[in-house]
Amino acid sequence: MPSTENQGSSSPFMSFGRSILSIRREQVHSMEANHDPNTQESEIELFLQLISKRFHDLSVVSADELLSLAWMRKLLDAFICCHEEFRVILLNNKVQVCKPPLERLVAEFFDRCLKALDICNATRDGIEKIRQWEKQLEIVLSAMDSRQRTMGEGQFRRARKALMDLAIAMLDEKETGSIFSHRNRSFGRHQSSKDQRHHLPGHSRSLSWSVSRSWSAAKQLQSIANNLVPPRGNDISATNGLAVPVFAMSYVLMFVLWALVAAIPCQDRGLQIHCSVPRHFSWGAPFILLQERIMEESKKRERRNSSGLLKEINQMERCASHMTDLVDSIHFPLTDELKTEAGQQVQEVTLLCEALKNGLDPLERQVREVFRKIMNGRTEGLEFLGSVNKPE
Repeated sequence: MPSTENQGSSSPFMSFGRSILSIRREQVHSMEANHDPNTQESEIELFLQLISKRFHDLSVVSADELLSLAWMRKLLDAFICCHEEFRVILLNNKVQVCKPPLERLVAEFFDRCLKALDICNATRDGIEKIRQWEKQLEIVLSAMDSRQRTMGEGQFRRARKALMDLAIAMLDEKETGSIFSHRNRSFGRHQSSKDQRHHLPGHSRSLSWSVSRSWSAAKQLQSIANNLVPPRGNDISATNGLAVPVFAMSYVLMFVLWALVAAIPCQDRGLQIHCSVPRHFSWGAPFILLQERIMEESKKRERRNSSGLLKEINQMERCASHMTDLVDSIHFPLTDELKTEAGQQVQEVTLLCEALKNGLDPLERQVREVFRKIMNGRTEGLEFLGSVNKPE
């Protein structure tokens, strides 16, 4: 996945986070040799405060904003900000990071980072699927363009076909994207000739794969969450408190990946992972609230079998359903009432398509930036771990 520049966020805490990062960058080289314990304690506290503030902001949004494209971008911006701050903490404490037990904890974090890259790639693929669905809605809009002098049966047949193609593509994703199906979830499963007839070329499963056919988002998440437990008291004391930010960043990583899998269509997605929420840490409160809100969203009747909890996917399903009902009820010549209703439905779909066009590209750029940050941070960390441990 190639890197791109992060497009930023409108988060009110962004300037707070960036100011901390600029200070940290100036301190890295001057402090890494003899790190003042008092400065280290302050550094850790500021990092935990940053996590708390950024994710509190995300947790108190309205129901309409939660899991929207705009919210997902804020989520990834929060991750990038926290990850950069964490990177500087590691650089400021190189010597201690390379000693047990912190060395083991940091190595486990880097192992989780490696597994996170697959979820970034799967998310990118999911964004591409949404783009393909949006193209079908654009065909519907083109067919029902009110600027045409007349709207005849041909236009409605074209709109009906696009809606059928969209329904097949989204239903196919629902059936193969959920962990709760009883059949094999691999994209490479054998298909009958009947199944193949329903798979349109525009929705080929080989469209933009970046993960193997047997890969599972649910299993990958659980692998990342495995053994992710709060550090013990002796580990905290032995690391001068540095075990806490390592655990906090590991939890942030896991949570952000979990939210991506929840929102975006991806292979074998599932939300049930076994990882305790850090209730006894002050920074854990917003994560508890967010987890509860996202799980409540997933249990809503209209979302239980959705291909993703992204708000715009729900809007797409609703628009497609309403538009299909309208097209199926059309009789010619059109009445003024049907013309008005068609105009209203077209306007709703138009707004949705504009939201998708404006939101999907920036979201994909941020996913790529997250990928780059994780990969570069892991490479940098492993390099200094190796250099410190190398014999003279």
